[in-house]
Amino acid sequence: MKKLLIKNIKGLVQAGEDLPTILRGKEMKSLAMIENAFLALEDGEVVSYGKMDDLSGIDDWRELEIIDGEGRYVLPAFCDAHTHTVFARSREEEFVDRINGLSYEEIALKGGGILNSARRLSELSEDDLFAAAMQRIERFISYGTGAIEIKSGYGLSLESEIKMLRVIKRLKREAPISIKATFLGAHAFPIEFKNDHAKYIDLIINEMLPKIAEDGLADYIDCFCERNYFSVDEMDRILRAGKKYGLIPKVHVNQFSVLGGVKKAIELGALSVDHLEEISEEDIEALKESDCIPTILPGCSHFLGIPFGNARRLIENDLPVALASDFNRGSSPSGNLQFIWSLACVKMKMTAEEAFNALTINAAFAMGLSDSHGRIALGRCSPIIITKEIPSLSYIPYAFGDQHIERILV
Repeated sequence: MKKLLIKNIKGLVQAGEDLPTILRGKEMKSLAMIENAFLALEDGEVVSYGKMDDLSGIDDWRELEIIDGEGRYVLPAFCDAHTHTVFARSREEEFVDRINGLSYEEIALKGGGILNSARRLSELSEDDLFAAAMQRIERFISYGTGAIEIKSGYGLSLESEIKMLRVIKRLKREAPISIKATFLGAHAFPIEFKNDHAKYIDLIINEMLPKIAEDGLADYIDCFCERNYFSVDEMDRILRAGKKYGLIPKVHVNQFSVLGGVKKAIELGALSVDHLEEISEEDIEALKESDCIPTILPGCSHFLGIPFGNARRLIENDLPVALASDFNRGSSPSGNLQFIWSLACVKMKMTAEEAFNALTINAAFAMGLSDSHGRIALGRCSPIIITKEIPSLSYIPYAFGDQHIERILV
């Protein structure tokens, strides 16, 4: 049995037996912290924690690894609740197009964007996709990520969507952190269905979903509800079909425009609504009446130069907020949640505590992982971060270009 004691911890963060599974509004500013603390684990399970003055008995363990946490913080690992980690290759040529004045939507309309990724993905084997994605996940872990959601959506055909989801299922088995799989066949309309949306939606419902259910390939279902993509009515049909197979909605909405997708997603039982660069009063009122969690993706806003989600407005309306990377090669090519933490503070005026809670407790909720992630408590095997020596927790989003993670226990 592997035993570990971290002692002299400068600050043990979000450790407690009665911490909530979701934080709303003003609650997001609260941060449970034990100063001059210890944390003891057996085979990764938390068996004791508290102030150093209360430490007794554990020092007598045999075969005990001891880590001196002086000057360091110990935190629950980040949860990344929205990524597109499985893809074929980068799209830096579109980055150049944007520098030269084209918008994300203009690039998509000329055959770039999601359709570009779909073409490239169809050419790669499952083994190649798996190896590349595993390398990315290992990098994310080094940044402090302890759980990740991964979407399909770069296949846009029966064969390629199933291929992506099989890769994600293999990553679930072999990666050292928890992974959730989301089916996003409704990411864009393939060129051959450009003028026949109903036929592609029939393909999703009648061919893709039965195969996904038969092979147990997904936990959630997603749809890109946006102008030039899927309408609210089309999303409604797709999500209802997915729910018949037990897939819970987690959807892209309000990235560029407000179409009514937030309210519809909530009606359909969505766990989260993601992006929300644009939001209406009607959306906020609908969110107030639900347990659906707004998830903002500041990396995408930064990279595309579009508005940032209005986290302050959501928090002031007593709503929860989660943050995620939206890691993908087209619109958010960074999976570093330390950087996302900084963007949330600088660009969205979230406090360091609010943003941290959005990346841990609330992000775990947005992934259905509240029972295992986002908090430190007795009996849990939650992934845990040990920082480098830093003057305060706010130093992590402040010094955004540095690597502040010394070790992550997964």
